[in-house]
Amino acid sequence: QVQLVESGGGLVQAGGSLRVSCVASGNIHSINAMGWYRQAPGKQRELVATITRWGATNYADSVKGRFAISRDVAKSLVYLQMNSLKPEDTAVYYCYAAAGGNLEVWGQGTLVTVSS
Repeated sequence: QVQLVESGGGLVQAGGSLRVSCVASGNIHSINAMGWYRQAPGKQRELVATITRWGATNYADSVKGRFAISRDVAKSLVYLQMNSLKPEDTAVYYCYAAAGGNLEVWGQGTLVTVSS
């Protein structure tokens, strides 16, 4: 099994920056990709960014050029650096892992609030 724990959410003004982190534990060698999704109030959960075990990244169009996903393989950490934040980035951000056997694992979520 894989467990994910996020940290680093909070309140930031529009135009500011914030970094959220996710640490994986358990059967981390089974993880093929990790990423971040977000869910704003009244909206569906949406992809923000992903990174594969080989380092390939993918971003939602709405965050390209502003957000950057990275990882620390040795520490089983994945980061999401968020710059030039907008009020519409306000959401609960969920860490995600895709592991072997089509297993999908989610963290508990961390709230990011961007004030205008």
